[in-house]
Amino acid sequence: MNVIVRLNPVFWLSSRSLVVNGGRSLKNVFAFRGYLKYSTISIHENENLKFENIHPALIKRAKQLKTELLDLEKYLSEGKVLKAEESKKFSQLSSLSRIYDEYGNEINNYKELIQLVENDDSLKDDALLELEKSTVPRLKYLVSKLKTRLLPPHEFHDKPCILELRPGVGGNEAMIFTQDLLGMYERYAQVHKWSYEVLSKNEHSSGIGLVDAVLVINEPGSYNRLRLESGVHRVQRIPETETKGRTHTSTAAVVVLPKMSEIDSNSERKFGPDDLRIDVMRASGKGGQHVNTTESAVRITHIPTGIVVSIQDERSQHKNKAKAMMILRSRLAERERLERIEKERSDRTSQVSSTDRSDKIRTYNYAQNRITDHRCGFTLYDIEGCMSGEKLDDIMDAVEAKETEDRSKSLIEELENGK
Repeated sequence: MNVIVRLNPVFWLSSRSLVVNGGRSLKNVFAFRGYLKYSTISIHENENLKFENIHPALIKRAKQLKTELLDLEKYLSEGKVLKAEESKKFSQLSSLSRIYDEYGNEINNYKELIQLVENDDSLKDDALLELEKSTVPRLKYLVSKLKTRLLPPHEFHDKPCILELRPGVGGNEAMIFTQDLLGMYERYAQVHKWSYEVLSKNEHSSGIGLVDAVLVINEPGSYNRLRLESGVHRVQRIPETETKGRTHTSTAAVVVLPKMSEIDSNSERKFGPDDLRIDVMRASGKGGQHVNTTESAVRITHIPTGIVVSIQDERSQHKNKAKAMMILRSRLAERERLERIEKERSDRTSQVSSTDRSDKIRTYNYAQNRITDHRCGFTLYDIEGCMSGEKLDDIMDAVEAKETEDRSKSLIEELENGK
């Protein structure tokens, strides 16, 4: 008997209906002929046997990039030396090529298993099991990785990062939450064995909570991993000082910047004699005999943009100035990147949603043991695991997947429009 199998979003194919499990259930399967269509591929209603294939425009792009890799390999085979940018491109294309080749092998394996299900009654159960447990999960993973590799890399994807944290609304509870977030990112760096340092940390005069903090993670590529943490984080919980058991809502802002070295900045930017105003002053707060006795604190103002950076952590004025200049370079680089992105968006005829927006990105609800990221709708029921840094990757992965999907749609539109 023939049945109709629907392939979302638009394709329909005719296929055989096979009786399995002693005749108690039906599995609708189909064999592919020629090119595998871009669609959500499903066999009956088993969610474990569905995956969304790569769009033809992205496949075409992958083939073009493979051709570029072959050209670079030919160039190397002639004994020539690649420049720094070419060498970086060669590494990226090689990685993409490996994933694309593995994807092609898995697609062929998928087709062969479908053929077994259709044509070999003695092996169809084993083939279905392999599809569900091995081939389809692997294809989902490769589709995701291939989409990511096909997207243009982020401008500062290979940089270390700087995280700036400040309390928002909520008074003392907001400052305590800021301290909690700083601890979360420190523990996240520890989980991944990344080098980090607290560049600056100003405690509230009461000794409870933070007025602001700056965390530097020195791992190359950490900016690309953490950049989507930028935004307003919201906490809902009962403060320790609350006597009536009421839940309070507080916020803290996180800004993630690429850490720019002096070499990076010198090659891109020169400060004019009137661009900076550097003020030195006596440090305030805790710190012993050097506080309020030596002019070690430094405040740098970038006059064209109005950006102000103040550092007073070190006893040495020169060290504080070096730290302040590093943060200033990073803020300027990020500011210019965001201005370029905004200009590109304003030039488009159609706007796409993005995970870059800086509104409330995530809620931490302690009573429900829940963390929800509002950009992708992902929810994790493990406050302790998240704040310890061990489960934070689960949330980051979901946000990155949403961003990849959005950017892929935008790239497909550009490719189809011949941009």
